[in-house]
Amino acid sequence: MNYSTVLNISLGNAICYSGYREGQQPGGICPSYEEVKEDLLILSQNWKYLRLYDCDQHTDTILEVIKNEKLDFKVMLGAYIVAEMNNHGCPWGGMYSEEVLIENKAKNLFQINKLIDIANQYPEIICSLSAGNEACVDWTDHYVPVKSVINYVKMIKKGAKQPVTFCENYLPWLDKMKDLVAEVDFISIHTYPVWEYKNIHEALEYTKQNYYAVADMYPDKIVVITEAGWATNSNGRGIDAHNVSEELQSIYYNDLVNWCKEDNILTFVFEAFDEPWKGSSEILEPEKHWGLFYVDRTPKLVMQELFLGVEIEV
Repeated sequence: MNYSTVLNISLGNAICYSGYREGQQPGGICPSYEEVKEDLLILSQNWKYLRLYDCDQHTDTILEVIKNEKLDFKVMLGAYIVAEMNNHGCPWGGMYSEEVLIENKAKNLFQINKLIDIANQYPEIICSLSAGNEACVDWTDHYVPVKSVINYVKMIKKGAKQPVTFCENYLPWLDKMKDLVAEVDFISIHTYPVWEYKNIHEALEYTKQNYYAVADMYPDKIVVITEAGWATNSNGRGIDAHNVSEELQSIYYNDLVNWCKEDNILTFVFEAFDEPWKGSSEILEPEKHWGLFYVDRTPKLVMQELFLGVEIEV
């Protein structure tokens, strides 16, 4: 099995993209057409595949820009599903009233149906679909039972032609999500050595272990890495401050990309741009600092050789 037969694509550079800038956030102010166009013209210099998380206004704008500007991108589009069960294992709050959980199930059905509609609207741009993101892992604040995810995957496969997956941390694929494997067209895993207190000398080997633990368990399924990256700042919560920097991000990124090319693994690097809306209000909150570019769209160290001095015509 290979990518061309399962996903109808060839290997290429892939990246996670969400374009929220200062003062913008999901559910609030979204990036404008021109802002998205600026982002995609930057990314088009080095990447072929984009991963989007949600079927929201931001996604509508992204797809409109790709179509109107005739940009050469293929998109993995996800539906962002929310909590259908309480999760006592979430450190930052995964508890909801019964009324909210019932409302969430209706919201999730709406999102899945919207995913199908958008997939059918943009069949030449959207190359694959995801039924959700990090909704089954033990620590999530938007926990969805595996049985529900399986039903959503079946709905998507019935309503759209693109191959279907579910994006999740590598661990649940090894146990609780075994039944889901039979339903998806390919497996999508997330691997974050720095969140698991690995230093840069251990990082790539740990990512390899994560990947091959899943790939070896399911030899008949393509396994894609849909998130892997390295933060550049931390307030010390969850990630040791000494374990992140632009230099370390550059090392991990280059090691990761080189290995994936050697072993023919499609990998969506996390992520394109820093996003200030994420996480806590603390400036050094690590969730805000995963981008290969700053929020002002200037390149971090890892991208400076490619992008310093490059004029992007908007």
